[in-house]
Amino acid sequence: MAVRPETRYADSEGIGIAYQVVGSGETDLVLAFPFMSHLDLFWESPPLVHFVRRLGSFARVILFDRRGVGLSDHVEGAPTLEERMDDVRAVMDAAGSERAALLGMSEGSTVCMLFAATYPERTAALVLWGAMARSTAADDYPWAPTREAVREATAQLIAPLWGQGATIDIFSPSIAAEPRAREFNARLERAAASPRQVWQLQEMFFATDVRDALPMIHVPTLVLHRHGDRAVNYRAGRWLAEQIEGSRYIEFDGEDHFPWVGESEPVLHAIEEFVTGVRPAPPSERVLATVLFTDIVDSTRVAAELGDRRWRELLADHQELVRELIARFSGREIKTTGDGFLATFDGPTRAVECAHEIVAEVASLGIEVRAGLHTGEVELIGDDIGGIGVHLASRVCGVAGGGQVLTSATVRDLVIGSGIEFEPAGAHRLKGIDGDTELFSVAATPVTTG
Repeated sequence: MAVRPETRYADSEGIGIAYQVVGSGETDLVLAFPFMSHLDLFWESPPLVHFVRRLGSFARVILFDRRGVGLSDHVEGAPTLEERMDDVRAVMDAAGSERAALLGMSEGSTVCMLFAATYPERTAALVLWGAMARSTAADDYPWAPTREAVREATAQLIAPLWGQGATIDIFSPSIAAEPRAREFNARLERAAASPRQVWQLQEMFFATDVRDALPMIHVPTLVLHRHGDRAVNYRAGRWLAEQIEGSRYIEFDGEDHFPWVGESEPVLHAIEEFVTGVRPAPPSERVLATVLFTDIVDSTRVAAELGDRRWRELLADHQELVRELIARFSGREIKTTGDGFLATFDGPTRAVECAHEIVAEVASLGIEVRAGLHTGEVELIGDDIGGIGVHLASRVCGVAGGGQVLTSATVRDLVIGSGIEFEPAGAHRLKGIDGDTELFSVAATPVTTG
């Protein structure tokens, strides 16, 4: 058995995230494993030890168990993508990494894609292995299995077989006939998570769709996939590479989903060549962010009824309250718009929670506020922002009614699992936006941040 590196814990909003550091290369490389992980047990697997040690020969490798899995704190329910991004940042901070390449494996790749789009200044490069932008089939994404098929397969594996090593037949078929490998896989299943936890993680996985974030990835990207991968169709990898500007795609022979199983040396060589050859990119002027617009309803009428002096006092109270809430939810105030605000958030859940609180608390001042949100690409223009993402959020706000928080479909998709509930608000023709835009009204949101 290999000597394990020291396991430490990063604090992510009060949740302990277990991490280890291997190697001492000039480049930091963060590994985001699939959901089945356990840092201590990993070091009993010779193929996995070789894979990590080989990465550590040219990089300082930071590996971690996501919240709810392995050695990290167990939590109720499945973590959202936003919470998982928080965990990556916490681990990087704890390990003293200002900027790192990210290696996302399987569904661990989704958080890496969002992280690279949201925090390009902290992402030196992006490597995606066996990755997918969406977990289940759609009309414009036909190569993935249907949600019903995935749920049925999950039920057949988890309920009667979890903890017996059955997932090896899908994830590592080349070694499935080896009793020792199957026994280790069984222990890894049991150590990673309970059947109930796995079911919750899979339910979240069924809803995963980060396709809208792909055009906002502007860091050097390498997409790797095996042609016969039994878990994720190779066409998901090819499609990913087509959507990410300037990315490179390499396809390997084999059926194994995990990169350390099967012929791993060509995979390691490709990663080493890519990561060590990456030059620091200039600071990105485009990032993924959630944009919030707020607006006082009927402000002209209210101002006329109150008079100039009382209206100025009301505006001052309104601005003080909204600024306090934006800060509480870790937002960034961009500017006031007279009777409203423009702010950005690096996570859509916090943005929706903040908008909900603004609408609720401003009502105590005797006024109504509406809010509109969209997650998309924004251009950084000094202290200001611009671009289609800002324009769309502004239009969404314009459609909202008094006391309503209205969002784009992208926001709705990215906060799945957060407990926030939405109601369809119909398709709207927004000025300057091609086609109809589906909007959703926030029905209820349990506020947990702050």
